[in-house]
Amino acid sequence: MTENHTAKPAQKPAWIPQSAFVLAAGLGTRMRPLTDHMPKPLVPLAGRPLLDHVLDRIGAAGVPRAVVNVHYCADQIEAHLANRLGGPRIEISDERELLLDTGGGALNALPMLGDAPFLLCNSDTVWLEHEHENIRDLIRFFDPDQMDAVLLLADRAKSLGYSGRGDFNAVFDLMLQRPAKGETVPFVFAGVSIASPRLFRDMPAATPFSLNTVWDRAMSEGRLYGLPMRGTWMHVGDVQALAAAEKLMADAVGNW
Repeated sequence: MTENHTAKPAQKPAWIPQSAFVLAAGLGTRMRPLTDHMPKPLVPLAGRPLLDHVLDRIGAAGVPRAVVNVHYCADQIEAHLANRLGGPRIEISDERELLLDTGGGALNALPMLGDAPFLLCNSDTVWLEHEHENIRDLIRFFDPDQMDAVLLLADRAKSLGYSGRGDFNAVFDLMLQRPAKGETVPFVFAGVSIASPRLFRDMPAATPFSLNTVWDRAMSEGRLYGLPMRGTWMHVGDVQALAAAEKLMADAVGNW
């Protein structure tokens, strides 16, 4: 694996995506009972909804606009966003009638996102970083001539709340590969990527499908890349992981 692919964080990217898509439509079943009457994106962490942590990262990276999809408890998310202060500017992709999964949701929002590559974020991805700007690093690394998508990757062994075998190997110049059956690999998808609209070509509209479907196609064509993040990623998947993330963030105050 090639090391040190990121530019110095102090440098502003020459190109910045003008849109981001935020996945906020899921049912949040693993976060029950907190999500019995509340969508997971509004579950508080360190005194603020998970969704706001993500939108703050997007705004800090200089992306001026975010499209947020909604389904479960959609009215609550819309009401919260209507009262949110600061960037980015928010628009809603409404999936009340049919939950389209991660890939189908992104495809459904493409008319709102435009023809250029865009930032794509889970609404529950959280990390601590010290003098680093992981999203801007990701933007610098993205090359639309070579890549249909580039994924931000967390170190599996150092991630809070994650106990799986990992999602990807990175080979050659950070081109991604899936693990073999039973293999443990070093990287976990950290919930942030940059996607070209090309990634979704020929996919059926108004049909649920996972981002994994289009990632696997891009991988087979050598057009799926990843970039290791710096800092500590937190997999806030359930109530126990939420409590652990709360503790880590409280302990980090004054140190990050």
